[in-house]
Amino acid sequence: MSASPAGGLREFGDGPLSRAAATVHILLVVELLLLVSMLPGLAVLVLLERDSSNLPLVAAAALPVGPAVSAALYTLRHQRPDLTDLRPAAAFRRAYRANLPGVLRVWAPTLLWLAVIAVNLANLPAAAVPGWWAVPLVVVGAGVVLVGLNALVIVSLFTFRTRDVLRLAVYYVACKPGVTFGNVVLLAAAAGVTAVFSEAVLALLAVLLVLALLRVGGPMIDDIRAEFTA
Repeated sequence: MSASPAGGLREFGDGPLSRAAATVHILLVVELLLLVSMLPGLAVLVLLERDSSNLPLVAAAALPVGPAVSAALYTLRHQRPDLTDLRPAAAFRRAYRANLPGVLRVWAPTLLWLAVIAVNLANLPAAAVPGWWAVPLVVVGAGVVLVGLNALVIVSLFTFRTRDVLRLAVYYVACKPGVTFGNVVLLAAAAGVTAVFSEAVLALLAVLLVLALLRVGGPMIDDIRAEFTA
């Protein structure tokens, strides 16, 4: 223990350096757990050739990402940066098990929709479809991604029925334009990292992207807590 400026005693782990060390520890542990949880899908993604015929396999390989990100969102949201009470691994495992059914109910349909849209976009010339059809497909795809991200955040932190999660996710895409814009920026950054480097590099930055997703979604999270929970 040490003396505080007011003359009282400050508990060990309460200083700025201790909090910074605790935050770094939490981020490193959550990053490691993210990598382990996503490893099967990451291995497939790294080995796959970038060909349109592999798009359904890409969607299937991305399935483990949803539950892993959900557990990371919960852990980062609820873990206190206190060196005397650091249990990010336990929180991650608990959240992963608890959130898994709900996450798959929103994440799997999101990936399915995106796979269908991507396959159609990749095969427009072969199907002899006018090129302007790509525009509505891209718009629908963008909407699916944004709703899917909101739904992933909501189902990770709250307990609602799946249909209510989806309704809230759609509602907040329009109701919180700042959150929507922030998600667009995050998606663009993730796409840029993947295009320039690889999926493996993106995975190494996963915890920072999850943390950013949590920060961007803060207004939505606070509003849901105030309006829809006791």
